[in-house]
Amino acid sequence: MRHRLVIPVIVPVIIACLIPIAAFGQAKAPRTPDGQPDLQGIWSFATITPLERPAELAGKEFFTAKEAVDYENDVRKRNNMDRRDGTAEADVQRAYNDFWWDRDAGRAVNLHTSLIVDPPDGKVPPYTPEAQKRIDEFDGPENRPLQERCLTWVSTGPPMLPTAYNNNIRIVQAAGYVMILVEMIHDIRVIPLDDRPHLPQNVRQWKGDSRGHWEGETLVVETTNFTGKTVFRGSSEKMRLTERFKRMDADTLLYQFTVDDPASFEKPWTTEIPITRNEAPIFEYACHEGNYAMTGGLAGAREQEKTSQ
Repeated sequence: MRHRLVIPVIVPVIIACLIPIAAFGQAKAPRTPDGQPDLQGIWSFATITPLERPAELAGKEFFTAKEAVDYENDVRKRNNMDRRDGTAEADVQRAYNDFWWDRDAGRAVNLHTSLIVDPPDGKVPPYTPEAQKRIDEFDGPENRPLQERCLTWVSTGPPMLPTAYNNNIRIVQAAGYVMILVEMIHDIRVIPLDDRPHLPQNVRQWKGDSRGHWEGETLVVETTNFTGKTVFRGSSEKMRLTERFKRMDADTLLYQFTVDDPASFEKPWTTEIPITRNEAPIFEYACHEGNYAMTGGLAGAREQEKTSQ
């Protein structure tokens, strides 16, 4: 595990960054040698904007600039991992001190109160009965998520959602291809841009099967052929994911994704995240598949069984 030191940003600078996404420059992006819009570079998708709109903000789609600054200050205070108040259990749960957490200072903010922009309530749609049954049964050592063994990290793509740290990607383009390296567990997707079909339905991959094409200035990536081992927010292997990347200015990409999975959600849902350029390099992510998470979890379960008898 590695950390990028984040320097707090003075409030006036934060306010200057609080620009609605529609106000970003709309000129054509620079081109690669083969004529693609140039999306290359290292980018950060860190944000403190929650995936779903908090209950106290129900019905409020956008912050004002001042409200956004106040909200950020409140989140930083509540989530400060260096606090020592509360119960001993609460203190233990703040195992990583605040140094390790990516608080996304200096990010580009579009003033949304949630990353989900559709449905308008900013919430993940209700699960289908089929999905709820599947989730209820997902509780055993055979079903533990792949990230516990450092095999892959579901929340960093596809699709990509920010986590505690390592919220960085590197995009490289070549003739007919786009490569996306995700810093967390150093996963790589090589996305062809030709018209080749997806893999046969009986071929399933942890990261799915991605195919890309350009719609004007926007890179559109459609991914299918997921497995039941890479569950995203309760999704099934039938999920169809559509991602969109568009360069808004020299230092900002707009990243959007839509989850379409009738087997899991009552309707599709879409998120929007402004991604900012990061000049720092990406280093190797150190996470070992021989870790002790499974051993510790099973040992803890056996102890709980003893005390409940």
